[in-house]
Amino acid sequence: MGERSLIIFSLSIISLLVLGIVMLLSTSVYISERSDIYHDVNRQVIWLVIGLVLCALTACIDYHFWYRTRWLWFVLSIIALILCFVPPIAQPANGSSRWIGLEAFGLSFVRIQPSELAKISLMFVIAGWCSKYYERTSEIKFGFIYPVLIAIIPVALIAIETDMGTAALLICASLIVMFVSGSNIKMFIVSAFGSLAVLALAVWQNPNRLERFIAFLDLEAHKTGFGLQQWRAQLAMGEGGISGLGLGEGREKLMYMPFAHTDFIFPMIGEELGARITLSVVLIFVLILVFGVSISNSAPDRFGKLLGFGLIILISLQALLNVAVTTGCLPNKGLPLPFVSYGGSNLLFCLAAVGIILNIYRQGHEPVVDPDAKLLQGHRALPRI
Repeated sequence: MGERSLIIFSLSIISLLVLGIVMLLSTSVYISERSDIYHDVNRQVIWLVIGLVLCALTACIDYHFWYRTRWLWFVLSIIALILCFVPPIAQPANGSSRWIGLEAFGLSFVRIQPSELAKISLMFVIAGWCSKYYERTSEIKFGFIYPVLIAIIPVALIAIETDMGTAALLICASLIVMFVSGSNIKMFIVSAFGSLAVLALAVWQNPNRLERFIAFLDLEAHKTGFGLQQWRAQLAMGEGGISGLGLGEGREKLMYMPFAHTDFIFPMIGEELGARITLSVVLIFVLILVFGVSISNSAPDRFGKLLGFGLIILISLQALLNVAVTTGCLPNKGLPLPFVSYGGSNLLFCLAAVGIILNIYRQGHEPVVDPDAKLLQGHRALPRI
């Protein structure tokens, strides 16, 4: 079962990476405003190569290293998030302050999204906390209040950037990891409703978010305004039907669909390749979830189980939210489709996470003696998954 899980998991990742490059070739050449129509494709290939190298490195690093350095990564991610508001390093775009870069120093190609580092570092900390204090996770303080206070720091900074999608993704993933580690289920339910209340308040107090929500309730009435992307996405899916119009034959990417190669690449897949392929993409993410959890469960200690599970939940939840938004099931919120959408930061995060999960598989089948094994509850207690 272990080797089969690894093979299916790896093939699923590879298939999504290939699909991403193919669809980027089909969509970005029509929307590029540069003289080089393959500019976005070339950049994505470079990011892919860097990501694969990063994946290989994290696959070779004993995952207990992330436990020992978890607070260092957490602090670095917080500093990076703060830099999103500090010119000239901050690189605001489209009304958001999500990026930092070195454009002011003549290095315009260096531009990253610190929230991606915050995702992975928060999983290091939450998994480490729930492993270290496993015997006390049923207590409200150690099983809920303290880890939630830790998670709120990056989540609040990301929300201030006006990236509510990533903020909601992080808090949901953190709560799920806390729950499977043994946290009080009553507090989990209370926190879930509390998070929804905070999200509703954030939407109500921000005119832009409120307009998006109103548009979501009636896309046709707002098809030339805030509902444009989701309306065009539904048209694209409908035009594609079962078989699709053919690769490269889609019409919505011809300046009709904004961000067709990034957050809204899923409807482009539906338009050009049809419902069979879009359903196959959903199935692939289900396979990544199922077999990723299976690999994580083979870890020799609780930290490995929770870390692998948390990373898989982050990737799977992001995919779920992207598909839900682009099919009109949720209000519009910018989250890329993992491994497929254009964008270097998210691709690096996803491939780094894959590398860590591969190392967890290695450790589970070829255990390496680690000085923290006893500290990390090395007697193989299983999380509730």
